Amino acid sequence: MDELEILRRKKLEELQQKFSKGDNVPEYPDKPVHVTDKDLDAVVSKYNLVVVDCWAEWCAPCLMIAPAIEEMAKEMKGKVVFAKLNVDENQLTAMKYQIMSIPTLMVFKNGKLVDKIIGAMPKPMLKAKLSPYL
Repeated sequence: MDELEILRRKKLEELQQKFSKGDNVPEYPDKPVHVTDKDLDAVVSKYNLVVVDCWAEWCAPCLMIAPAIEEMAKEMKGKVVFAKLNVDENQLTAMKYQIMSIPTLMVFKNGKLVDKIIGAMPKPMLKAKLSPYL
């Protein structure tokens, strides 16, 4: 075996070890991350599945589902990233995605918007609506 072949194999082994350890896999948070107009696209493209909770401080139904979102972020860590977007403070995103009612959960899979879940509902119903995307 020549020297070049030895180097190639060594480099290949290093790369295989690096990827088997999951060095390129982003860390999934266990609580909702707050996003803005500026960083939403970066968060959505970083993870395979992102659920963005579009809410406002004055919205009672938004506040009602907030504990369920918190719990699901813990329970579904590693599968789903939950994000919170205040529509009053981030109107560009609200206009871009035509958010007309809140709460609205936008479901992004591989960086693409695949669903919108509109309205407050109990945690079991939210989980059932998200299950097809897991």
